[in-house]
Amino acid sequence: MRPQASASASAQRLLGPLLLLLLQQLWVPSSASETSKVKQKALLRQREVVDLYNGMCLQGPAGVPGRDGSPGANGIPGTPGIPGRDGFKGEKGECLRETFEESWTPNYKQCSWNSLNYGIDLGKIAECTFTKMRSNSALRVLFSGSLRLKCRSACCQRWYFTFNGAECSGPLPIEAIIYLDQGSPELNSTINIHRTSSVEGLCEGVGAGLVDVAIWVGTCSDYPKGDASTGWNSVSRIIIEELPK
Repeated sequence: MRPQASASASAQRLLGPLLLLLLQQLWVPSSASETSKVKQKALLRQREVVDLYNGMCLQGPAGVPGRDGSPGANGIPGTPGIPGRDGFKGEKGECLRETFEESWTPNYKQCSWNSLNYGIDLGKIAECTFTKMRSNSALRVLFSGSLRLKCRSACCQRWYFTFNGAECSGPLPIEAIIYLDQGSPELNSTINIHRTSSVEGLCEGVGAGLVDVAIWVGTCSDYPKGDASTGWNSVSRIIIEELPK
C-alpha cells in the first residue's frame, strides 16, 4: 500500500471519534455539577483523540541537509599562564676542543759552494743558517759533495751534522762514514779516489728560531784517522727543509 492511501484510511478512522466528541460538547447537562464532569470527560476524550491521531501519523522523508554557517569571530585572548618551574640540573658534559690544522707553508733553504776543496781531517767543514718556524716540526738535512779518504793502513773518517753545535738526538745522529783498508803491503798505499757522496737524515726536537746547521768531519770510534778531503773540484751543497710531524 502507498503512504497516501494509508494516511487517508487513518483519517477516516479518526472521523468517528471526533464527531462523537462534538456531540458531547453540544449536549447541555441539567446541573452545574454534571456540567463540570462532562467538561472534564470531554477534555480527557479530546486528549485521547489527539494522542491517537499523533501516534498514527507517518514520518515524512528527511529534509535537505543545511549548509555550514559562517565562521565565528575570534574570541577574546586568554590570560598568560603561570610561569613554569626550573628543570632539574643536568649532568656535567665533556669538554671537547676542536683542533684546526693550519695550512702548511713550505720552508726550505739551500747553501752551496763551488770547488770547496776543504782538506781538514777534523773539524767543521761548512755551515748554513736556517730559520725554523715551528717548534713541533722536524728538519730534513742533506749534504751532497765529493768525499775522499786515503791512508797507508786501515783508517776511518766520519762526516756528520750538528744543530747549533750539537749532534741530533731526536732520535739519533745524522752521519756517514768511509772506511779504507789497504789489505796488504803489496797494494798501492797512495790510492786517491774522490766520489760524490751524501749525508742525509731527519732530526726532531730542534726548537724554533735561528738554527746553525753544519757539516763536520771526524774520526770513527776505535779506528785511526786518515787523510780526508771534502768538496774537491765539484759543487757541494747543504739543503735544509722544515717538515710537519
